[in-house]
Amino acid sequence: MEIDIKNIKKSFFIGIGGIGISALAKMMQTKGLEVSGVNDEEGKTVDSLREEGIKVILLDDFKNLPEADLYVYSDAWLYRGPEIIAEAKKTGKPVLSYFEALGEVAKEYKVIAVAGTHGKTTTTAMLAEIMIDAGLDPAVVVGSFVKKFGSNFRAGKGEYLVVEADEYNRHFLNFHPYLSVITNIEADHLDYYKDLADVQNAFDTFISQSAQVITEKEYKKYLEKATASGGAPQHAGVPKLLVPGEHNRMNAAAALAAAAALGIPLESAQKSLAGFSGTWRRLEKLGATTEGVIIYDDYAHHPTEIRASLAALRELYPPGQNRLFVLFQPHLYSRTKAFFDEFSKSFSGADWLGILPVYFAREAPDESVSSRKLAELAARTGLTAEGFDSFDEAEGAVKALNLKDGDIFVTMGAGEAYKVAQKVFKIVQ
Repeated sequence: MEIDIKNIKKSFFIGIGGIGISALAKMMQTKGLEVSGVNDEEGKTVDSLREEGIKVILLDDFKNLPEADLYVYSDAWLYRGPEIIAEAKKTGKPVLSYFEALGEVAKEYKVIAVAGTHGKTTTTAMLAEIMIDAGLDPAVVVGSFVKKFGSNFRAGKGEYLVVEADEYNRHFLNFHPYLSVITNIEADHLDYYKDLADVQNAFDTFISQSAQVITEKEYKKYLEKATASGGAPQHAGVPKLLVPGEHNRMNAAAALAAAAALGIPLESAQKSLAGFSGTWRRLEKLGATTEGVIIYDDYAHHPTEIRASLAALRELYPPGQNRLFVLFQPHLYSRTKAFFDEFSKSFSGADWLGILPVYFAREAPDESVSSRKLAELAARTGLTAEGFDSFDEAEGAVKALNLKDGDIFVTMGAGEAYKVAQKVFKIVQ
């Protein structure tokens, strides 16, 4: 359903607390719309919405669907609150998914869309900062809070919109980008896609809708130049980054290639990347305890991402010098089941692994997979691993570890593993 945003006066968001949809809510408010929404829990995104003056109703307090000219829903609420979406459809007003609505708003801009199985968020944030520093003043919608501007949305007054484009449910096909960046393509979201070939087919369609495309072929040269010169002089390619890991160097290379396509001087782009300090929940250092235990939180929820994050941590904290403890929450039963063996082998850099109950998000439970079964399989690789049936049980186990000065504790996953660290540790910045 196509809509004209200029004719919309009032919009209501169902699941407004999602990291992407909350950015769109802020964006619509900057365009003069009256914005409100419902969410099932408090959190950082809800706090940020209220700071912008957007009314958020908690699900427990939700009684009647407000009148609106447009209803926008999060995919997760097809499971969490399908009755609210159904009620919205009965009004006869437009009811769009988050990406459908964002695709309509995006028509006002030259869209720069960052897609890929891994690295979308960081690459989007990196490119946004490069463009801001270059004076292009882009609007930005990203699936995290970017430290430079403290939000998942930036209004901007320029002609460009930099957006993180998700391949799930072929959502990214709602865009017809001026420039697309493809970080990589792997099998994922197999609750929707049949197999890797199906994923690749979706990306092929996305590419066909893009006026210009940056792929690994285009951005890899920035890594090769840096490698050939031993990492110096830095103007040869990716500069020394504040964020660790080969995956972040790959993300930076993709951002450099996109910047070049936009005509941004290489030295300007490199300077921006050298100062890039990261985003919320992407290998984010939260601080340390008074005992000297260093605490991280990371969004990794795919075996490839887990391996990349642990390798990055080991760049900073080598084995033998620092013990590494990981508390992981699998995200989706379908993903856990599809990559069960791979997950069990993904934590080889850790000294201890704890696995929380599966975060179901948008699907029904599947008893064939569980945290305990995954821990048992991981233990067969020689790793010390424990599976937990509840967060309370995990909190007790983490306390019993008696972590000491120099130990690293990282919560990992797209769900709520970070809440355990918040309860167990007194983190000082």
